[in-house]
Amino acid sequence: MELRQLQYFVAVAEEANFTRAAARLHLAQPGVSAQVRQLERELGQPLLDRSGRTVTLTEVGAAVLPFARAALAAVHGVRHTVDEFTGLLRGRVALGMVTGAHAGTDVDVVALLAGFHDAHPQVDIALTEDTSERMLTALQCGELDVALLGVADVTPPAGLALQVVVDEPLVAAVAPGDPLLASAEGGRIPLAALRDRPLISLPRGTSIRGVLEHACTDAGFRPRIAFEAAAPQLLTRLAARGLGVAVVPAPDAAKAAGVRTLRFRTPCPRGRVALTWRADGPAGPAARALLECLRTTMGTAGAEPGSGEGAQGDAGRRPEAET
Repeated sequence: MELRQLQYFVAVAEEANFTRAAARLHLAQPGVSAQVRQLERELGQPLLDRSGRTVTLTEVGAAVLPFARAALAAVHGVRHTVDEFTGLLRGRVALGMVTGAHAGTDVDVVALLAGFHDAHPQVDIALTEDTSERMLTALQCGELDVALLGVADVTPPAGLALQVVVDEPLVAAVAPGDPLLASAEGGRIPLAALRDRPLISLPRGTSIRGVLEHACTDAGFRPRIAFEAAAPQLLTRLAARGLGVAVVPAPDAAKAAGVRTLRFRTPCPRGRVALTWRADGPAGPAARALLECLRTTMGTAGAEPGSGEGAQGDAGRRPEAET
């Protein structure tokens, strides 16, 4: 009996199909089939029922499967233990990022990931872009190890820790000649001035959208979203053409052409990007190493010196939003 035979058996059992299992293992299907049959011959019992449209476990196969998984997990644990002692990292890290987050920080995330890969070539890094809402769910269920996202709730979800890396006020971007400019005092307007105005915002599921909706509710009205898009640059272009008021982080408005920027009076909604992970830490050493690299390189945004704000990474933080 060989470990690869157990690996192939587990893959076929989980995929319920030899072809899909072979694709998952990056092997040819006949080789996988031959090795599983060899395992069955050695054990003297069929483990898989191949008579139907999908492959199913026999009674013996169902009894063997937990032990096969345990054997593979044990070998994986041995390798990780040795790697930690020798300083060699291997494995896979799943990193999530909200659209535009790489542009909102002072850190070149692409260069950082490339440097980490050069230092640890045995580590596979998977990067995905998604909304903060979906990435929070992915973190909680273990599909992501680390995510760069925004959090709209006052209290972060249970079981997660974070470090704020971007903290900017949200502003209103309007076309020249917009009536809001005439009513502003010192370049500032109350949030209530957006009542009944067509607003341009990021989509639902982004924390800036959540912050905007919560702030408008606190101000006594429901926002009228006329346009929504995932890219802040598109939002400010729509505003520049007089199609509504874009609510975006201040740096995005400052870089936009053809718009005037108005700040909100206190309380001013803010956009925050946070490096987020499970409070008990990523499971594997590779993910822990990448998290430490990200935390060290990105530093802390919006913290008073000596306050510990942004460095604690506990569930008692007050995150509000993201880009």
